[in-house]
Amino acid sequence: MANDSLPPIDHAEAVALFRSEIIGALCRRDLDHGELAAELRTLSQRRYRPPDADATRRYSVPTLERWLYRYKAGGLAALRPKARSDKGRAQALSEAQRALLGDIRRDHPSASVPLILRTLVRDGRLGKGAVSEATVRRFFVEQGLDRVSLRKSATTTTRLRWQAEAPGALWHGDVCHGPGIVTGGTSRPLRIHALLDDASRHIVAIEAHHSEREIDMLGLFIRALRRYGAPDALYLDNGSTYRGHTLRVACERLGVTLLHARPYDAPARGKMERFWRTLREGCLDFLGPVASLDEVHRRLRDFVDMHYHHAPHASLFGREPGEVFVEGMDARPSDITEERLRHALTTHEKRRVRNDTTISIDGADWELDQGFLAGRVVVVGRNLVNPEDPPWVEYEGKRLALHPVDPIGNARKKRPQKNQAPSPPAAPVRFEPNAPPSAPAPYLDDNDLDDKEIF
Repeated sequence: MANDSLPPIDHAEAVALFRSEIIGALCRRDLDHGELAAELRTLSQRRYRPPDADATRRYSVPTLERWLYRYKAGGLAALRPKARSDKGRAQALSEAQRALLGDIRRDHPSASVPLILRTLVRDGRLGKGAVSEATVRRFFVEQGLDRVSLRKSATTTTRLRWQAEAPGALWHGDVCHGPGIVTGGTSRPLRIHALLDDASRHIVAIEAHHSEREIDMLGLFIRALRRYGAPDALYLDNGSTYRGHTLRVACERLGVTLLHARPYDAPARGKMERFWRTLREGCLDFLGPVASLDEVHRRLRDFVDMHYHHAPHASLFGREPGEVFVEGMDARPSDITEERLRHALTTHEKRRVRNDTTISIDGADWELDQGFLAGRVVVVGRNLVNPEDPPWVEYEGKRLALHPVDPIGNARKKRPQKNQAPSPPAAPVRFEPNAPPSAPAPYLDDNDLDDKEIF
């Protein structure tokens, strides 16, 4: 050890050691009453420097005698000074001053103690030097009005360290903003999307994108589902990327509970924030010039697979995230099939067909062959498991194909027919809403319809 000394535990023990050094020698001598009194008088004439004191002082014979008998009866512990029963009670403050200071601090919690005292002295409500800053601070601590207590009282619950019971029980999802990528002389944003397993801190999926849309998160989630199966719950923040209707419905269909952190509660997302810090320090801060997202993605996967998953983690008691995750997932069967994924990620939304029989979907124009649907509202279906598959239109129980618009081909294509106007009746029909009432027509049976003409 660099320092072999054994310091006192606290100030009280230091005082007890100081007192034992003064009267300790008397305990080891056989003295009668007169000799003891003489020795105590001699000690009372000497000056001693107590622990942490700036000046020396003498101690009376009764004080030294009290220390001696306490030491004989209880040893070093009996020489520890007793704390005042009113310690920390700010006894220098009157009741009126207590009430005034308490009201000011409750109404103005950000005001410092020097500012409060300076204002009260200036207003004449408190004499200059009547109360010290230390006294006021002790009073605020006693009343729970110090800044630490006020800051903690802003939240109604105590924050605890928590963790899912097993790998696969809970996944975290989040986005990290990385440095911009310069391609072709143009800087484009870099967004890192990732999913982290709570119990093992294993990264189940990570990708680089230029955007942070819901469709980006869905693609990441789908690829993680195919590889590891579905978690019991998915824990996300409150950004628009994670509040979409499609993600919520997909999670419900897959039996995944969708959870969102409270707004503006960054510590609730501590595990993801700690991973982002590790990723920045080990990878993102050293990307340098990169040519494409593919290169960024390759570096991310190399860092995660070759370093992060095999580095001992403090919250796992030194175990590796990859090791803990594999052990937990081996005992967790997956029931995710392509058919179930397609069902969960099939969306339907209403769109109006333009007069040229086209529909705009995510900025791309698609065309219908059924000209009679021009101007009508239809239901457009899409499968997000395979975004490259074309969308379709569902109309009166039928699935109608959509195909990309080909303006050049349409210039030589025969126009599809819209709904034709109905043909007029063979003979005029009497219909005069404003004519005077007339006698009702005689009843005709089916046999008379062939011989009579009705007007």
